[in-house]
Order: sequence, then C-alpha cells, then structure tokens
Amino acid sequence: MTIGNVYPKERSKGKSKRVLEENAPLLPSSQVGSETLNEFNGASFSGAVFNLSTTIVGAGIMSLPATMKVLGLVPGIAMIVLFAFLTEASIELLIRFSRIGKSIAYGDVMGDSFGKAGRMLLQICVVINNVGVMVVYMIIIGDVLSGTSSSGVHHSGVLEGWFGDHWWNGRFFVLLVTTVLIFAPLASFKRVDSLRYTSALSVALAVVFVVITAGIAVLKLLVGSILMPKLFPDIPNLASIWNLFTAVPVLVTAFICHYNVHSIDNELEDSSQIKPIVRTSLTLCSTVYVATSFFGYLLFGESTLHDVLANFDANLGIPYSAVLSDVVRVSYAAHLMLVFPIIFHALRLNLDGLLFSTARPLYTDNLRFTVTSVALLSLIFLAANFIPSIWDAFQFTGATAAVSIGYIFPAVITLRDPHGIGTLRDKLLSVLMIMLAVLSNGVAIYSDASSLFNSTTA
Repeated sequence: MTIGNVYPKERSKGKSKRVLEENAPLLPSSQVGSETLNEFNGASFSGAVFNLSTTIVGAGIMSLPATMKVLGLVPGIAMIVLFAFLTEASIELLIRFSRIGKSIAYGDVMGDSFGKAGRMLLQICVVINNVGVMVVYMIIIGDVLSGTSSSGVHHSGVLEGWFGDHWWNGRFFVLLVTTVLIFAPLASFKRVDSLRYTSALSVALAVVFVVITAGIAVLKLLVGSILMPKLFPDIPNLASIWNLFTAVPVLVTAFICHYNVHSIDNELEDSSQIKPIVRTSLTLCSTVYVATSFFGYLLFGESTLHDVLANFDANLGIPYSAVLSDVVRVSYAAHLMLVFPIIFHALRLNLDGLLFSTARPLYTDNLRFTVTSVALLSLIFLAANFIPSIWDAFQFTGATAAVSIGYIFPAVITLRDPHGIGTLRDKLLSVLMIMLAVLSNGVAIYSDASSLFNSTTA
C-alpha cells in the first residue's frame, strides 16, 4: 500500500472513481492525457500475485528456521499460519475502509481517520522501514558475494572463493556494479506491474533455496546422519519462557506487505481481484515459509544460526557440498536483488509524498523522479558500505515501523471507525493485533538493548 503510488484510471468494477496519485492536488490544474491514463491499466492477476509475494518474501525468510529452534516445529508452524491469517485480516480491513472512504492509498485511509498527521506518520514509517530493509539487503548481498569478517574471523564470499582476493570482487566495487547495472535500471520503472517478471523470478529463486534445502535434509535423514528436531520447545525455567517471545518479532514482520497493496490494486483493471490476489500471495508465501522453516531446522538442528544462510558456509556432509552451498548463496543474493526494486518503488513515492505533497504526480515529472531515485540509491549504497553493523539499528527502527504499518495502523483505523462499519469482531481482532505488535516491539527493543549493554560491559 504505497503512499502516493496510485495512477489515473477507471475501474471496471470495485472503486468506480478516477484514481490520482496521493501527492497530487485534489483539483489538478491540468488533466493527464488519455494515453498516459491507459498506460497504467490492466495489470494481470499473476503479475500482481508475484509482485505482492516478492514484497513479502525478503531477508526475513532466513531467520525462520531459527524460530523453529526456539519454538519447536509444531508451535512454530502454527505461528506462521496464525500471522498469515492476521495479515490477511489486516489487509482486508484496510481495503474495506478504503472502499467506504473512497481512499486510493494507505495514506488516504490514515488521513481519513487521523488527518494530515496520520498520513505523514504512515509515510515516515514506510520511509524508515524501507530504507532499513534495503540497506540490510545490500549488506547481505555484499556479504554473500564479497565475504565478511566478524570477531576476527573472515567468511569468504562466493566471488572470493571462485577467483581469489582481487580489488574487483571487493565489497565496494561489487555493490557499485550491482547498484549501477541491476538496481538503477529496475528502479527506473514507474509502474509496479513492470516488475512482474523479475518478481516471478525472485519467487522462483526463493523456491530454489527451499527445494535444495529440502533435498539435502531428506537425503541426510534417509542415511541417518541427522535426527528429527524437537516438536515442542524446552522450558526448563522461567528464562526459557521469556526466550520464546524473542521469536515473535521475526514472525510479526515476516508478512509485512501492506505498503504495496494499494499500488498493485490501483493497476488492476478489476479491483475486485485484490482480495483473491492477497489470499493467493499469502498462501504461496506461507508455503515457502513453512517449508524453509521445517527443512532448514531439520537440516541443521540445534546448530541453526539466526541467519540460516551462514550455516551453508560449512561442509554439508554430502557429495557436491561446495557446489550446492554456492548455488544456495547465489540464488539467495539474486533473490534479494530482485526484491530490492519492489521495496524501492514504495520508498520513492512515500518520500516524495512527504517532501512534495502539493506537487504534481511523481510519475509525470521526469526530473523529480530521476533526482529522487538517484539520491535514494546513493544513500542506500553509501550506508551499506560504511555502516556494516546495521542489524541493531534496523531492529530498533525498521521492525518498529514495520509492525506499525502491518498491524498497529490498520487496527487503530478500525477502532477509530470514522464511517461506523467496524463490527465487534473487527474491533476485538484489532485489539489483538495491537497487543501482538506492542509485545513484539517491546521484546525486540529489550533484547537488542540487553545485548548491546552486555557487549559494552563485557
């Protein structure tokens, strides 16, 4: 549900109104030509599913096996399914309030309930979340391709392992080439549906990771070299109960995609398709999440790291282990490269809405579009190179913003209920979502603060 990424068009069904970009004046001084209007019509069902699925499946997928290590398989998988249902419910609430309030973007819904301040708060959260996400993506791409050093130990990147240590496969140069040759061209598209093929490839690469991991795990299980992991968590003391809650932030943020739903919806010829598109995307992503969690934890057991990709640095104990490890790491890096432009699309339009709220639509101003894109890409590139330890900052800011976008804001809109359409079930569900969001944020901030304090005093 990108703030501002909405394009002029007429709907055949659903919202029968002329859709304008949110940062355009309510009464524009000039009309956009019919050719431009038609340019953004007719996004396909499959393209919309792939774009929304790509928004959902990002770097967080690699943390899901670690949640199984904490929760056990049965509660862990149950929690994935629960948050998939909560995400569908929160998006359904947003769509319903969008329709009744004739809102064309997430920010419109917030503005309808809380005025200009609500709209700006949402835009700020999207900017914070998406900048943090893309910096982390770029850091991981650098780690995978060029290697990284931690606590005096160097982990070789794929390119370093293949060709040795050279200036051209160092982090700075690799990320520069990636930004110029991959991110910049993909970020130049003004329409979300233009990314449908790269999104489909991105989802396919995530499936490649799942298939390889599943194959290795099943093979090792058949030969008896791994044991079935625990089904339920071990709770020997009160501290272990508290540890269970540390998995909540990962699960809460795993399905955040709300900032792109309106962008996708506004490009559909038939807006009634958005609900089945959301359900299809969530079903697809939930399947990938459950498979990744199960087979990742099955393969590495209690040795599963917070980022399961790091487990593939070691010998897997099967033939062609090094080749399979490289395939997994390269496919994951390529997956993140193709997720990047979808997240960037939302970031650019929300930032433009904050800075130029009364200007003409961004997609009609090539100069502003180009300058904004170049500035944001440069900022993210520099941050990824010079702020390598971004994880703590990302969890303090990005995770908080993400759960606000996904759960808190839809819930408070429902509780505010400016049009009187919320049911008792809607409001009870909203209270539950707020409680889960606050809990996840509190746990994330507390755990990060504790680890930071402990490392400082050690």
